[in-house]
Amino acid sequence: MDELTTHARMARMYAHQEADRVPITDSPWAATIRRWQREGMPEAVSYVDFFGLDKIAHIKCDNSPRFPEEVVEETETYIIETTAWGATLKNWKHIASTPEFLDFTITGPDAWTIAKERMTPSDERIPWDYLKANYNRWRDEGQWIEAYMWFGFDVAHSWAVGTERLLMAMLDDPAWCVDMFNHFLDLDIALLDRVWDAGYTFDAVNWPDDMGYKQNQFFSVKTYRALLKPVHKRAVDWAHAKGVKVRLHSCGDIRPLIPELVEIGIDGLNPLEVKAGMDPIAIKQTYGTDLLLHGGVNAVLWDDREAIEAEMRRVIPHLKQQGGYIFSSDHSVPSSVSLDNFRAIVALAKTLGRYE
Repeated sequence: MDELTTHARMARMYAHQEADRVPITDSPWAATIRRWQREGMPEAVSYVDFFGLDKIAHIKCDNSPRFPEEVVEETETYIIETTAWGATLKNWKHIASTPEFLDFTITGPDAWTIAKERMTPSDERIPWDYLKANYNRWRDEGQWIEAYMWFGFDVAHSWAVGTERLLMAMLDDPAWCVDMFNHFLDLDIALLDRVWDAGYTFDAVNWPDDMGYKQNQFFSVKTYRALLKPVHKRAVDWAHAKGVKVRLHSCGDIRPLIPELVEIGIDGLNPLEVKAGMDPIAIKQTYGTDLLLHGGVNAVLWDDREAIEAEMRRVIPHLKQQGGYIFSSDHSVPSSVSLDNFRAIVALAKTLGRYE
């Protein structure tokens, strides 16, 4: 088969059909990119172009409460700042890590009422200039275009409310939680409807909703069905009504939730976090005709050339069967991975992921 565009390749994967090869994409940490630049990657070139990865464009609108964003403290090693979601967080400058969340503005239903009043649809929440400057090029180059949503448990606990506070509220005040989940989504839909109606159509929607951690989930299947599943389904139904695909990013071990995701029509699942307990081959065997799988290659191994190549040879032949697979790490590429290692990983993925 001749070489396909990313759009054609991704469309075939979502249709569970073979292509020229599996798509290859990933999301390195900022510290990883800085390392690659020190090792020879030009700063003016994107890592996607440098390594020949598949081109996926993203459309993201702002559905935050738009709280003031300010730097609270900055040193040579870290920065503490407030976010548009009202969180105060600490980020390390020279190492790859998730931020440390220190404080939150939305601490209960009353504070949520104030935040909610700030979350109304308006055109300035949409990156019109960015779309005008890039959209036609994305289509001309055969890129796959994804619209990004920002709602659900993960956004609420990590960015808006705090983990312990939200988990307790899911038991003690579920109506508040459901109102937040739905309002986040309401604003997403209102903004993306404007984008779509302006002619900037997209091929898929995706959103992050980390519902698991190592060998377990943040809440039971019963709680998921009662509070979150109807909101997820509403997003899926909205996307499918437009004829676009739906991919969910959910870190951790979410195996008990996968049947629920299939039932509401989720088309793709990422990142299949091996170190948390996800077995991508077993998931492929059970759900491979229902779900496109994206990821599932243990990021812990990527700085060990021999180990990662052995793992890739073990899993890729299974995951690529009958399409329905996108190659990437099972989270993000850590800064321990050298430029040469990543170049070799991409080359091997192109070889192992090719269809005859």
